[in-house]
Amino acid sequence: MSTTGRSATRRQLLARSGALGIGIAFTGSLPELFAGTAAAQNLGHGGYGPLVPDPRGLLDLPKGFRYRVLSREGDPLRSGEGQVPSNHDGMAAFAGRHGRVHLVRNHENRANGRIPVPVVEGLTYDPAAKGGCTALTLDSRHDVLSERVAIAGTAVNCAGGPTPWGTWLTCEETEDKAGTAGYAKDHGFIFEVDPADPRRTGAVPLTAMGRFQHEAIAVDPGRGVVYETEDAFQEPFGLFYRFLPDRPLGGLGSLRAGGRLQAMRVPGIPDLSSIQETGARFDGVEWVDVPDPQAVRTPIRLQDFGPKGITHAQKLEGCYWGGRSVYFVSSFARSAEGSAADHHGQIWRYDPDRRRLTLVVVFGPDTDVQLPGESPDNICLAPSGGLMVCEDGGGAQHVYGVTRRGEVYAMARNRQNTGTPEAPEFGEFAGVTFSPDGATMYVNCYTPGTTFAVTGPWRRQGH
Repeated sequence: MSTTGRSATRRQLLARSGALGIGIAFTGSLPELFAGTAAAQNLGHGGYGPLVPDPRGLLDLPKGFRYRVLSREGDPLRSGEGQVPSNHDGMAAFAGRHGRVHLVRNHENRANGRIPVPVVEGLTYDPAAKGGCTALTLDSRHDVLSERVAIAGTAVNCAGGPTPWGTWLTCEETEDKAGTAGYAKDHGFIFEVDPADPRRTGAVPLTAMGRFQHEAIAVDPGRGVVYETEDAFQEPFGLFYRFLPDRPLGGLGSLRAGGRLQAMRVPGIPDLSSIQETGARFDGVEWVDVPDPQAVRTPIRLQDFGPKGITHAQKLEGCYWGGRSVYFVSSFARSAEGSAADHHGQIWRYDPDRRRLTLVVVFGPDTDVQLPGESPDNICLAPSGGLMVCEDGGGAQHVYGVTRRGEVYAMARNRQNTGTPEAPEFGEFAGVTFSPDGATMYVNCYTPGTTFAVTGPWRRQGH
């Protein structure tokens, strides 16, 4: 374990974690597509230039880039099932036939959601809940061929993650039980969604994977282990989990067969925010069986894990598989809210072969990787070999690029004002992901719910 010394320089950061290791960590549905290529080696040394104000007042981008609005909340769904729901959140892109792309998009609607996901027979879990997913199919020119409900009657669908067999696991970020907020069923589960044919998966909760405030997942493509983050806003904070399926890598529907849910314990570390030094390493990570995965009486993070306790962290969000490791994000930590220390974002790597946890990136004003805005949320791999980061905070909202040298540049700015000229508020970005060929970035504006396709000279970064 490394605990001494000052924050790492950019060069030290990349040397410790491996430049390509960071690059492939945030691939989402594009594992190692650009890692090790000439483009990844030669690019990532700067941004694409200043953002150009958009005359339409929607999305500012660098010169040479352009966007297309694929979908906006309130518009009719092409399926005729109702309106495009509000609160666009996590998203993933999957390759279809004949150059088509399937986008699956979460809608983080709570009980007071503006526009609910329409109730559709055979695709609805709890008709009293307003969240869920919609699925878009695009042709090679980014024309929307279809847009339909993929799952309905779920609640607060925040993020999730793709499976190796090409489905989307959508996560409910709530612990509300039946009778709360008007719900007819318990919530806080993961659901599987087939992006090409949602009726193949229906609306079946994967109860063995736990009932808690889910954020995101990542699947080990070799072992089939599913890692899960918990975005708990208040103390005690969330846990980092792994699910050991009874039918690992069994394909569509296999996670319904059940399995064992465990939580991560880092010996001697009750709160990950207390670790501030990039490169800090912990061997001998333990996994402890969750006493009651269904949280029938007590939320999991409050359950008794024995005299050694369990390891918590505030605001656990993104979760991604890259190389031989799983990476997960703590968006921020604030001691005033109960965390052991303050930070503006951390990225952790867990290597299951070595049972080793490493802090690979720390964002913040006292580090070498500084976001001009606030904390990181959704993160994915950029074609340059760096990262795209959705800002999570107040004021103007951006998608930032982070090069392999740790340099930060603005990639997009939301111009949609949801407040007033005197008190402007801009919807945050979410669900950033790239097409399977890396030529298009898809990203959501949370509110007003808008899905963009961004194209341009992704491989021609400045120096």
